[in-house]
Parts: sequence; C-alpha cells; structure tokens
Amino acid sequence: MSAQVVHKKTGKNTAGGKTTASGKKVVNAKSGKKAKKSHKGFKRFVDVILVLLLLCLTARQVSGESLHEWIGIAMTALLLLHHLLNIRWTGSFFKDRYTLYRIILTVVNLAMLAAIVLTVLTGVSMSNYALPSLYGLTERAFAQQFHLSMSWWAFALMGAHLGLHMASITSRLSNSYLVRRIVNYALALAAGTGLWLLIKNGIPDYLFFRTHFASIDYSKPALIVFAENLAELFFFVWIGIRVARLLLFYRTKKKK
Repeated sequence: MSAQVVHKKTGKNTAGGKTTASGKKVVNAKSGKKAKKSHKGFKRFVDVILVLLLLCLTARQVSGESLHEWIGIAMTALLLLHHLLNIRWTGSFFKDRYTLYRIILTVVNLAMLAAIVLTVLTGVSMSNYALPSLYGLTERAFAQQFHLSMSWWAFALMGAHLGLHMASITSRLSNSYLVRRIVNYALALAAGTGLWLLIKNGIPDYLFFRTHFASIDYSKPALIVFAENLAELFFFVWIGIRVARLLLFYRTKKKK
C-alpha cells in the first residue's frame, strides 16, 4: 500500500504526488525512497567510472599520450560531478562533532583534493594534444616532476578514500567466522601483492620527488598493466579499510 498523506487544513488525501489546497505538491513516501535509491545508484555508477578512468590514467603506455590527456580531462569533469553529488559533505564541514574517523577522512579528502588540483594544473601546462594553448603554464621541468609525484599521491589517496568508505561494506559480507577469515586473508594477499608491485615499479621514487621521469615498459601486455595498477590501488584501499576497522574497534571498546 502507498503511504497516505493528509493535508492538515482540508483533510484531503494527497498521496501519489497530488496537489494540496495551498498549491504545494506532496510526494508519497514510496516515491521518495525510489528517488533516493536512484540517486545513490547513480553515485555508485560515477564512482565505478572514476576508478576505471584512474586505472586508465596510470596505464599511459597502453592509452598513449593523446588519449591520456583526454582521459585526464574526462576524469576531472567526473570528479567535479562526484563532488556535486556529495555536496552535503562540504555543507556540513563546520557542523556536528568531529570523531577520529571523521578527522582522518577529512584530512585524506583535503590532501586528495590538493593532489588532484596540482596534478591537473601541471598536466595542462604540459598538454600537447587536448589543451595545447595552455602549454608552458608552468616551467617544464617543474611541471614534469610535480605531475609525476602528485598524480601518484592522488592515486594513493583515492585508494585510501575508497577504503575508508568500503570498511563497513566488507565487514557485513557474512556472519560466518570462516568466510570473514577467508575474505580478510584474500584482502591481505591482494594488498601484499600491490605493495610488492609498488616497490618493484619504483613508485616510492615518484611519490617522494626522487626522479623527474616515469619508467614505462611499453612491451608489457595491456592486461598485465591494468592488473598491476589494480593491485597497486588495492594496497591503498586495504590501508583505508584497516584504518576504518581499527577506529570502529576503538570506538566500540571505548563504549564498553
């Protein structure tokens, strides 16, 4: 049965989005829930596309320089859309109490925003295809080193951001102790593989400004490139999940 909404003055039923005597349109509870679910589904769709674009951006040897630039522009546009879809976070920035989890999430978000802005600015200043008119916006050597470092910081912080939000989902996968243990071991194994690949591929050198140039193996098959990028991203996702779970454990223990 649909929810019944009654106008206070007239006593008329306004269910189904009918107009009241005052001229205001009332939407029933079922329609509201459907709209909320649709909005949430669209947000998840945007998030999935963002992750796919992130993996493509770190596969420059597969995409090539021109497509790499256009993917970067597309991802920047989607990041703006992601922010608009989650505008409530900005609106509540100075509201409510800051728990330890909220503090960490806020720090990660702000650091990620800074890394993304620097990545975009240095990227467009080296653009040869998508935005050639902005080429030379900053000095080439500076732009090259900062773009390399900031893009990987953005990559790492996006993974941590994703993990901080995924912790509650992974913890509800099953009530079975055995299943939870298997999932935890699988997550740890994937994260360990990602850490090994990060070190093997010299990513710490990029993060900490130890080199101006990315070492790219153009002979590596595309499938292997994307698999490695996904594993590397998952290491940072796992870090976010572990931090969120530790904070949840600390909060539960504190309440007891």
